[in-house]
Formats: sequence, structure tokens, C-alpha cells
Amino acid sequence: MPLPILYSLQHCPYAMRARMAILLAEQSVMLRAIVMKEKPEAMLQISPKGTVPVLIIEDGDTTEVIDESLDIMLWALNKNDPQSLLYPQSPEILAQILELIQYNDKVFKPLLEQYKSAKRYHKDSEIHDRTQCEAFIAQLEVKLNQHTFIMGDTLSLADYALIPFVRQFAKVDRQWYLQAPYPKLQSWLKAHLDSPLFSKAMAKYPLWLESHESFLFGEM
Repeated sequence: MPLPILYSLQHCPYAMRARMAILLAEQSVMLRAIVMKEKPEAMLQISPKGTVPVLIIEDGDTTEVIDESLDIMLWALNKNDPQSLLYPQSPEILAQILELIQYNDKVFKPLLEQYKSAKRYHKDSEIHDRTQCEAFIAQLEVKLNQHTFIMGDTLSLADYALIPFVRQFAKVDRQWYLQAPYPKLQSWLKAHLDSPLFSKAMAKYPLWLESHESFLFGEM
């Protein structure tokens, strides 16, 4: 059976979380690096919505397409979860994890885009938009004051699913962020961004449309 194919964009937060989960699950895929201004026709044919990540799994005569980042994370970790990131002994905590990620994706992410836009275009709404984002950031700070990681004293799916988005928030106004009242969040984010896992997940590959090469990805 051929290895799954992963279409990925280096700095897309959704693709970043998928790549981290694939590494954490020790799964091997063939990565095809793309840019959004030149989407491969082969990717669009199999996933017309045209977003990344897209995972294609061929098994004999059947082809499975997974084109939601959280679903890719769950696919990988359901195959192998050496750090118990899905909290297999605590299904009630997994439900809370998925609820938190859903809030990040459906509520925090749109607010973050407004904040980024306000900063980029010098809008009068910048402080208001940042304050809107801070409701979620403050919630994470509370959690990290209660325990080492987002959901407890061990890592979970939530940590890796949220890292790319908190990273974006931190970069909008770096000077403000560094003096903001979120020391636990700052330490948590820095530790992850400085980790070998994150460095491996952020490795840059030649674009597939230029090189026509897929690259083995997923071996730590």
C-alpha cells in the first residue's frame, strides 16, 4: 500500500497542527508542499474546496480523502498515540478537548483574523479586536495556572491543536504580547516553539509544482 499523500502549506496553522500530529503519531506520509496562489490541479480534483491540509489515503481500490486538519490529527493519533494525547483513559476529557478546539476554530480564529487585519491596516479597532481575542487567551492562562499543560499535567491534543493559533496571536504585536499579563501562556508557547518537534514540523520543502517531488515526512 502506498504511503498517504499530504498536501501542505508551510505556514498555514491548520497544516502546521496536522504535521505536528503526524510526527507525534510517528506516521509516515509523502508531503507535497504547495502555495495557495498555485494550487495543484490534482489536489483540487480530489478536494475542490482548495484548502490545506489534504491527506489522501489509497488502499487498493479505495481512496480516502481527509481535508480537515483536526480530522488528520485524529487519524494519525488513533493509529498511534505514544504520549496518550487523546487521553484514552478519560473520554470525558477528550470531549472537553474537542470542545476547546472547536471554540478555537470557530470563534477565536475569526477574531484573530480581525485583529491581524486591524494591525496590518492601522485600523482604529485594533485594541478592541485584540481585547476580543484576549477572552480566549485569558482562558488558556487560567488553565495553565492550574496545571502544566492546557488540559492537565500531561500534554494533550489541545496543546498541539492550539499552538499555531496562539503563535499567530503572539506575532501580531510582539512588543505588546511580551509585556501582556499572560506569563504562563508565554512560557508554554515558547517551550513548544523551541522544541525539536516544532522545528521538524516547520522544515521547508521544495514546492511540488516546481520539483514534482514528494518528500517522506513523519519520521522523528
